[in-house]
Amino acid sequence: MDKITLRTLLWPRRDERPMMTAVLVLLVALNALTIAHYQGFFTPQADNYWNLFVTRFQVSGFDPISYYVISDWEARYNVYRHPLLAFVMWIPYLINRALMILTGINCALYIMCAIQIVAAWYAFLFLYRLIHDVLAVAKTDARLLCFFMYSFAMVMVTTMVPDHFVLSLCLLLFTLYVTGLYLQRHRAMGVWATIGLFVATAGISLNNGLKVFMAALWVNGRRFFRPQFILGAVLIPAIALWWGCRNEYHYLVAPGENARHAANAKRKAEQRQREAERQRQAAVTMTLKAATDSAHRTAAAPAKPKAKRQPKKGAPLMEGEFMRWTDMTTPRWASIVENLMGESIQLHPDYLLQDESRSRPMIIKYRWAANYVVEAIIAMLFVMGIWCGRRNRLLWVALSWWAMDMALHVGIGFGLNEIYIMTAQWIYVIPLAMAFLFSNNRWMGLKRGLVAALTLYLYIYNGYFIIDYMLC
Repeated sequence: MDKITLRTLLWPRRDERPMMTAVLVLLVALNALTIAHYQGFFTPQADNYWNLFVTRFQVSGFDPISYYVISDWEARYNVYRHPLLAFVMWIPYLINRALMILTGINCALYIMCAIQIVAAWYAFLFLYRLIHDVLAVAKTDARLLCFFMYSFAMVMVTTMVPDHFVLSLCLLLFTLYVTGLYLQRHRAMGVWATIGLFVATAGISLNNGLKVFMAALWVNGRRFFRPQFILGAVLIPAIALWWGCRNEYHYLVAPGENARHAANAKRKAEQRQREAERQRQAAVTMTLKAATDSAHRTAAAPAKPKAKRQPKKGAPLMEGEFMRWTDMTTPRWASIVENLMGESIQLHPDYLLQDESRSRPMIIKYRWAANYVVEAIIAMLFVMGIWCGRRNRLLWVALSWWAMDMALHVGIGFGLNEIYIMTAQWIYVIPLAMAFLFSNNRWMGLKRGLVAALTLYLYIYNGYFIIDYMLC
């Protein structure tokens, strides 16, 4: 058996290079659309990058925080959800500062697009190796399933936007690929391997760290519960990361938050003072006018207060740093049909890629029945793949991750109002399950033709709307 090394994990083999070249062309084209759409706004240097990026950037519900951190470094992410992400962006920030001096423009847009391309490129490579090397699916079918996943709407969009999800996709597929190699070779996942995968995945998004522990449990079985493994690979890293989160918040985040809160309070006080002065002057003017014009003695009726915008999410389970994002009242079935299995795979042409926190309704229906037919076919293929692969341990690792995401997002409603932006953290389970449909030669022509037709349709459908939005 070949030894597992970083070189064998990260370097494309000769037979993979044409495929990976095609993927690179696709990813460069998608990110070129982002650059074409935003370079006029984001490349000039500015005094307040936060307001610039937050007010100008709008692609679904994705955040442009990475643009800001690369432009003017600050631990601006939610450190309890993304503990190490700000530090990951430290080197890109230094590169951007040097380029600012050399070019006179802000290169955060270009640097972030390069990061997105690299992460999405490696995610494709790991997915292909999962399906071909670990699950022993033929090369042609493995390539087809990988390109099929990259035709999904929110996978395409995720590779184009500066949020953390494309990094999560890459690291989760890397973790799943390493897990598959351990299972294939009947080797235990060691303490240091578990720690390394946990720090990398949890550092980008904390809940993904749990998936590493779940993978180690599937690989190691009862050995997972040995005291030395639980202590060294699970408890100490988890406590250390949480301790780091607390200190990062206390020393890096809290001072800036307190300063911003104080500035906001001062600004609101000044606004109230100016409004009170304006009302006083208006009252004096009205009194003088009433004294000289008896026909207009009746004061104008006060304007009705502007109606507050109604919240676009259901009632949370409870208030708090995390639980305020939960949702216990939004209809689940509509969210699953239109958002989880809908927007994640096929874009809605109405309110195209708009932000739910600004103008997009939470639930949008498709214009055409064909969209629901495609959704139903993909869901059917997913279920059939699970049944065909029900005895495979690697599939159960992926399904356990998927079940955790569904319990989090659909069960307690964490981020349910924008569940589609988290597509990259779970959608790979669909092509992995479908891979087991190709594990036998029955009806092979029909299966290949159906998946190829779906892939071509999704590239044309989603590509048309993405191009329309980015070039409008």
